[in-house]
Amino acid sequence: MKTSTRLDIDHLPRISLLDGPTPIQHLWRLETRLGKALAGVRIYIKRDDHILFAGGGNKVRKLEFLMGAALADGCDTVIATGGLQSNHARLTAAAAARVGIDCELVLGRVVPREDVEYEQNGNILLDKIFGAKLHILDRGQNASDFVYERAGKLAQAGKKVAVIPMGGSSAVGALGYARCAEEILAAEIELDIQFEKILIPNGSSGTHAGLAAGLSALGRSADMVRSYSVLGEEEATTTTTLLLANGALDLLGCDRIRSCAIDICGEHRGAGYGIPTDEAMDVIGLLAKAEGILLDPVYSAKAFAGMLHDIRQGAFKPGSNVLFIHTGGTPGLYAYRSEF
Repeated sequence: MKTSTRLDIDHLPRISLLDGPTPIQHLWRLETRLGKALAGVRIYIKRDDHILFAGGGNKVRKLEFLMGAALADGCDTVIATGGLQSNHARLTAAAAARVGIDCELVLGRVVPREDVEYEQNGNILLDKIFGAKLHILDRGQNASDFVYERAGKLAQAGKKVAVIPMGGSSAVGALGYARCAEEILAAEIELDIQFEKILIPNGSSGTHAGLAAGLSALGRSADMVRSYSVLGEEEATTTTTLLLANGALDLLGCDRIRSCAIDICGEHRGAGYGIPTDEAMDVIGLLAKAEGILLDPVYSAKAFAGMLHDIRQGAFKPGSNVLFIHTGGTPGLYAYRSEF
């Protein structure tokens, strides 16, 4: 296997949206509160919600490469798709504004809610502030068909359009978290610790795929990453994650990985995407009161709840270190006011 202390990635198009590595905090107050239930497992959190750009979150890392590729291809317009409260849509709008190109967002009603706070607040409010043109689809309308029809119309009008996939999850987008894997391994050296597991939510699979690809390319095991699906069924999510990881490894010029290297749990999704679970809502309050850190009910809280469940079930070695990556989503809290 081709390995290195650094990824061979600098030749690929990228724009800069991050201001250096995101911080890693030891959640010792939470550990004190939970006590013996943790069996000495130490919990660290990497604050990708702390990224300064446009409210932060994991999509920023993906958009560095996706926007870099679009600009390198001479595009003057990007189209992105997602749900009404898509964090990816919000950050795509902001990134397009930053680099001075047009952005259109195709937003579908994928969560069974039609209240004003969900349809007018949170991310969708920020989409408008960042200047994106919004296309709000009817429930059941096919977003992919609309996107490519719209892209065709824009092309006929003389625009050069880049269509960015849902969640920014493509082989190119996954490179953002391959770079994050490099960042995490550098932090291990700086902090003089080693993480047994990296734990994350998994929606459109690009974050897990990028971490798995980056770790594998750097000589560590891809199954160091465990994700908690918040969108798809476990088997389908595993298939998508593997496909994206191997696509990213192809771009890095490294050997592919097998499906056994992809560790995904599908037991904490609840009734479906965007529908909060009781355990997720409990965890939001727990971490807010213990550490002053806000999770969101769609992604990070479900995954954090899954991690705590696994710790209590003895899934990790007593006394080991685990790293939870906070993928952001804080603006979405305001769309779920009634849940609190």
